[in-house]
Amino acid sequence: MSITDSPATYRQELRRGVGHFSSFAAGFSFVSILTTVFQLFGLGFGFGGAAFFWTWPLVFAGQLLVALNFAQLAARWPISGAIFQWSSRLSGTTFGWFTGWVMIIAQTLTVAVAAIAVQAVLPSIWDGFQIIGGPGADPSLTSDTGAQNAVLLGVILLFITTVVNILSVRIMAFATSVGVIVEIIGLILVVAALFLLPARSPAVVFTTEGAAPSDSPYIWAFLASSLMAAYVLVGFDSAGELAEETHAPRKTIAKTIINAVVVSGLGGALLIIATLVAAPSLSDGKLAAGGIAYVVTERLGPVFGRLLLVAVAVAVFACTLAVQTSGSRMIYSMARERALPFWRTLARVSPRTGTPIATSIVIGVGAALALAVNFGHNAIFTALSSLCIAMLYLAYLGVTVPLLFARLRTPRDWHSGGINEDGKPLFALGRWGLPLNVLAVLYQIAMVINLAWPRPEIYDLTGETWWLQWSALLFIGATLLVGVLVHRRNHARDGVIRLGHLPTTAEIALSDLALTATTIPTAPTASATPASPAPTTPTQA
Repeated sequence: MSITDSPATYRQELRRGVGHFSSFAAGFSFVSILTTVFQLFGLGFGFGGAAFFWTWPLVFAGQLLVALNFAQLAARWPISGAIFQWSSRLSGTTFGWFTGWVMIIAQTLTVAVAAIAVQAVLPSIWDGFQIIGGPGADPSLTSDTGAQNAVLLGVILLFITTVVNILSVRIMAFATSVGVIVEIIGLILVVAALFLLPARSPAVVFTTEGAAPSDSPYIWAFLASSLMAAYVLVGFDSAGELAEETHAPRKTIAKTIINAVVVSGLGGALLIIATLVAAPSLSDGKLAAGGIAYVVTERLGPVFGRLLLVAVAVAVFACTLAVQTSGSRMIYSMARERALPFWRTLARVSPRTGTPIATSIVIGVGAALALAVNFGHNAIFTALSSLCIAMLYLAYLGVTVPLLFARLRTPRDWHSGGINEDGKPLFALGRWGLPLNVLAVLYQIAMVINLAWPRPEIYDLTGETWWLQWSALLFIGATLLVGVLVHRRNHARDGVIRLGHLPTTAEIALSDLALTATTIPTAPTASATPASPAPTTPTQA
């Protein structure tokens, strides 16, 4: 597919119901440290012991580099389907299409991974949530009853998040914001409580106490333990996916992307240290097996533990909702360019709700199907959980690498350019942009290799299934192969992809005013042809 000349500008079809805090909440909820650090602490600690903490600031620094580059793109090109759109405008629509395709698959799997987390929370709050097998059955995800119940609870959660996504972006934004407030309050309470009950000093992070015994050099355990931080610190780009629904997006989104990473990084670091400080023991195996939930229950008692798990359950809901919303906007953006099968249906925005209903359903159903593999084969789902993060990092590379080449070709264009809704200069990295971009790309390449490395303890819990051990590379290869077939079909049937001009800052401000006056633009009919957009250069944006 190639870019053709067409000066059309995107019409305002989605409703701008996302404010500054809701934009921050979209990115923060995707990361959701109260959910993911709770889930994955045992993974990192089990490999690297107390010193695994240092993987957190390393990954945080790398992801902050990526976020800074994304923030500059979000200010210049505030548009739904951000990863696809940014990559396409930087490198052409063929490369951008594959970047968007990988991102869609990764987001769908991530929704499933987020939804299955309810199994780690709800049965611990009340054993009545263990529906399959009944109260008293083993609720762990590695057991048959736990794995099957996780699918059931996860599908119920996906139904709820799909309905919320369909109803209104304002309802989605409100639900996500409430979830973030509850999560932040819960995080502050648990960190403060654990620091007040120390069993050792924070200097424990300079030891490898608790690490799995191994004859290999510690660096290999350290790299494996870094997967915990790599799994957690993703999704901050979600604020960019809601650009067409955000008030003053050129001003707002750059800040919220960076804030989501910074707050998540600082909060996660404190939570990890507090857990290591308060854990009754680092060497009896219970911390690696039970994680933070074990420490909270042992140190603070079952009542406080259950109250905290309620906050975690709210965070799981907000996380699932945010990831599903992000994925649905990616599909909508690509469908609007005729880049996906059934684009007429997928590109339709409901005139009643102002949301792309079909895309929310597609992501919800796709995630439910991904969940289904856990019903009798939980080892497969564990592998899917790992490789989806590798695919997210790969999609991010699909943006930062073309951006690096763009900076090398026309460096002055990226030092500054344009104004935001307040008449102030757009967020830009200036002369620091090139070195920060180089470092971001190097970090991402190293992390993709680390994530996709065929470790049997990550990808093959059975210990005897070769295709599970190599599933990350096999699945990514299959995703790209299917993508080639879909890409060719679209080119033959629907022609070239044509990217349009984004609305100017003044036009965005007018759309905000129009919405304030309750004048909502109507969506095109199913037979309507989407606007034929053309590429923009950094200076045009």
